Amino acid sequence: MQVILLEKVANLGNLGDVVKVRDGYGRNYLIPQRKARTATPQALAEFQARRAELEKAAAERLAAAQDMASRLDGLTVQLVQKAGVDGRLFGSVTTQDIVAGLAKAGFDLSRSMVRLPQGPLKTVGDHSVELALATDVSVHVTVSVLGEQA
Repeated sequence: MQVILLEKVANLGNLGDVVKVRDGYGRNYLIPQRKARTATPQALAEFQARRAELEKAAAERLAAAQDMASRLDGLTVQLVQKAGVDGRLFGSVTTQDIVAGLAKAGFDLSRSMVRLPQGPLKTVGDHSVELALATDVSVHVTVSVLGEQA
């Protein structure tokens, strides 16, 4: 399936690129998320007419993400969870907990922006967490997990 990318997609291409993707990826993810359109001659003509508008919107999103990254850089978020005497948590700190902690600090993020490559945090202490604010913009924040004796 050939699609026109309506925004930059990691490991695929930039705005306006016509790329060949698997049918399921295009039909089930790219098109419903409005990241791409099926590449037909009519769609290509419509895209060329709207190209400047789409590029301007993409530049605004990138500028907003870079601004938020500069405000988030070096931020420490403290979360309190029940923990045992050995420093292990009875539960875990998930992306939802991190987003809630960032919301209290005044940042509106979605769970999909938080990257936890080793999975949920299960120990007390400071952990570096990556936030992917846009395709090209990521920032590291420190999540300080404090143990509360149960």
